[in-house]
Amino acid sequence: MHVLDLLQSDSLGLTLLWGEDALLGQEVSGVTATDLEDPGRFLGPGELVLSGLVWWTDGDLAKADRFVAALAGAGATALLAGEETHGRVPDELVAACRAHRVPIVAVPARTSFRAVTEAVYLRHWGDLSRRPTRTFALPENVRGELSRLLEGGAGAAELLDRACAHLGRVSGYLLTASGRTVARTPSAPALPAGQAVAAPGREGISLGIEAESSDSSPYDAWRLYLPDPDAAPPRVLHEIAEVFARYRDRQTRRAALERAAGQEVIALLEEAGSPSGDPGALEEALAAAGLPAGGPYRALAATSGDALAEALGHLEAVPYAVGRTAAVLYEDPDAGVDAVAGLRSVWPLLRACGGPGADLRLGAGARAEGAEGLRASLSQARFALTAADEEVPVRAVEQLGTLAELLAGVPPEVRGVFGARTLGALGDGMLRETLEVFLANNCSWARTAEALHLHVNTVHYRIERVQVLTGRDLSRLDHKLDLYAALRCL
Repeated sequence: MHVLDLLQSDSLGLTLLWGEDALLGQEVSGVTATDLEDPGRFLGPGELVLSGLVWWTDGDLAKADRFVAALAGAGATALLAGEETHGRVPDELVAACRAHRVPIVAVPARTSFRAVTEAVYLRHWGDLSRRPTRTFALPENVRGELSRLLEGGAGAAELLDRACAHLGRVSGYLLTASGRTVARTPSAPALPAGQAVAAPGREGISLGIEAESSDSSPYDAWRLYLPDPDAAPPRVLHEIAEVFARYRDRQTRRAALERAAGQEVIALLEEAGSPSGDPGALEEALAAAGLPAGGPYRALAATSGDALAEALGHLEAVPYAVGRTAAVLYEDPDAGVDAVAGLRSVWPLLRACGGPGADLRLGAGARAEGAEGLRASLSQARFALTAADEEVPVRAVEQLGTLAELLAGVPPEVRGVFGARTLGALGDGMLRETLEVFLANNCSWARTAEALHLHVNTVHYRIERVQVLTGRDLSRLDHKLDLYAALRCL
């Protein structure tokens, strides 16, 4: 863009005080606001200089000359001087600009410097996006600001806000693959996870954040998303994505440290029942992992620690610590948050990230008061994980309400041995079938005979054979349960 482009903007109300046509057609590379008397060392070639003239003293020709000479020496394209401080732009400053051949433009008091800056960058980015050659779409001072924010440890929300500040009231999001909002611009409305997953495929523009770390997983992949596809030139978005790639690398390192602290908690829970277990060490580890003292806590176990960490990230204001495949969360009953229900609601989004072949299941133990109860909660969580299946991928230990669900938590190899040992003598034929129908009909001879299209005497004969071969007496409740459980184990 050129200085002349700004002068043609009615909304800014700028007035050209001096400037030849050839100078007004110079390319603008960026904007710097300054009120230093000698700003030359902070300027770059092609920049517009915004000054409120706080440094100016009436009648000081030498000061005006030094200031404008610094601009000319740095290659500035023009001086935009604010009228608010002195009520007008001094004639001495106009004369100095004429002498050094630096165009000077008056900025009225009603026009903020931010409005001028936004106008420059909106036009500047639009021009760059149409160029075929490789240039930076983000101006130098914007890229410098984002780098300084990164080095200073700024959060994702601040980075996204500053990166998009000169695009106007843009709705922009930084999202994970499962739809979790890492950050959004102030003008962007909240985006539920389900909508966040579906929206980029239907509208807007989405750009992946490619991190250098090799520790990333499909569950924590990031993307930059703007609902309005025309909100910014593509090359601008690519440069913003590069900034967030650097930010994500930093977050990945931080997450690795947090996972190590979480794994320390899990390791101490596994040792808690041993003679060498130290309850005090467990309490210290819980505190180091960021969990409030005293509980209540709940243990979780999953087939993927990466998926578990991402799922827990969806829970707002719930402290947690994640290890390799297990986690502990603080579940404050006064907060009214049902953590298991929240995990259950986002789990389909995680499963979609993992793909059709991913074995992604989650088990939750019961709520535990204090560190001592956590060991039992972890054992419960791992049992519930074994009981989880394709139909119920998230299962809490409180959900085990039937014998069949309880048996589902027994390891398959154990179930197989019990079933074969109890029923093996029956084979796979009519005796096992008769037993199943007999138990399903509450041991009714008549209903079993009707269901199998047999005479009642035949049913009596077969059940007697079952009792002889299994050593169980079907008139006893415990023996009925043994046989029922054995059938469910095979």
